[in-house]
Amino acid sequence: MSTAPQALPRSDRSRVLSTAVIEAARRLQLGSSDLNAIIGTSQPSASRLLNGKYFIPEGSKTWELSAHFVRLYRSVSSLVGGDDELARNWLKSANLAFDNRQPLDLVKRVDGLLHVCEYLDAHRARV
Repeated sequence: MSTAPQALPRSDRSRVLSTAVIEAARRLQLGSSDLNAIIGTSQPSASRLLNGKYFIPEGSKTWELSAHFVRLYRSVSSLVGGDDELARNWLKSANLAFDNRQPLDLVKRVDGLLHVCEYLDAHRARV
């Protein structure tokens, strides 16, 4: 008899990631306009997602970008000791590492989201 954990059914995985995205957006005080730009979904879908009426479809580009968004939140949160206000301030402040641009502006493009995640991962490795 195997004791390996069973994979979650597809719908449960969608619910888990969707819930994580909602929580990260809530803690960072991001609305549907910011969220739709970050995870590549429509404005109405982002609004329904934030209201718990939409789950991110597994295997979609939105799924991939959402996973990176949650990664970004977890990374910045760990760097600031779980202080959501500091995480919000970091995301919305000009940063010399990004040519004095706000990380929030950068993460609205796929390459920017990945760049900011890599930057945060590099700094987490130092801690």
